[in-house]
Amino acid sequence: MSLKHVLMVAAVLAAGCKEEKPAEPLSSLKPQPLPELVAEAGRGGAEGDSRFRVAPAEVYGEPVPDKVLRVELAGEAVRLGGERFVPSRPEDQARLRERVKEQGVLLVPDADTFLAQTSELFAVLRESAREVWLLHPDALVAYRLVLRDEQGFQAWLAEVAPGKLRIIQRQDGFELTTSVGKLPGPDTNGPSVPVRGGKQDIATLRTGLGKLKGRFTTSEDICLVPSFGIELAQAARALSGVYVAPGEPLFETLCFIYPTPRAPTVAGAPAGQ
Repeated sequence: MSLKHVLMVAAVLAAGCKEEKPAEPLSSLKPQPLPELVAEAGRGGAEGDSRFRVAPAEVYGEPVPDKVLRVELAGEAVRLGGERFVPSRPEDQARLRERVKEQGVLLVPDADTFLAQTSELFAVLRESAREVWLLHPDALVAYRLVLRDEQGFQAWLAEVAPGKLRIIQRQDGFELTTSVGKLPGPDTNGPSVPVRGGKQDIATLRTGLGKLKGRFTTSEDICLVPSFGIELAQAARALSGVYVAPGEPLFETLCFIYPTPRAPTVAGAPAGQ
């Protein structure tokens, strides 16, 4: 056998004895951890005080829609035109359902109505209204909502889709939660965006939602899940954080979770879809 043939055989044997590259460990398949969220700096004051100062945030949303029914809230009662309704009463609930049937509705919150007082109202609107808007209490902007009760929220979470982004609104701040965990804030055991100086930190909320949008680029919806002890007006203020400019939301669909009524109305498709 010639030297050339010997070298060729040796090369083939060497190739056959080459070790295979080991498979990537399963840990490499885990999603990357979410980035930490740093609070936006407040203006003025000493350095220590700035931690408790909320950075200013412009109020953004959609133009207030025309040709909609204005439903003004006052505790468990609502006013529509010259009529007053208490949606927890079956007879008022039936009248209100007829008034809003296939209509666009603009909810006008007062300062003192809590979400727990609105469950029957939201159930009626979800069943009967064509679309539902929530007015910001401090500016002439509004937010179109897709309404879901607690059962509908669980069904939404069970859908196979990336992200499943939601804003959990509590008295101590906002928890920004995803399908792979929450967005960590300054305290890993606390909310992602804590209340500072007794005020909602909308600027930092907006920053955090921008980070989530950058991570979950295909997510087009987000749910606001307020504590049932939160005022509806405060929930409306939180929705401004979803916008980065007038008429420019980070997510196209705003889902709003309301408490299931004590005596549920007939189930219907979420208003706004």
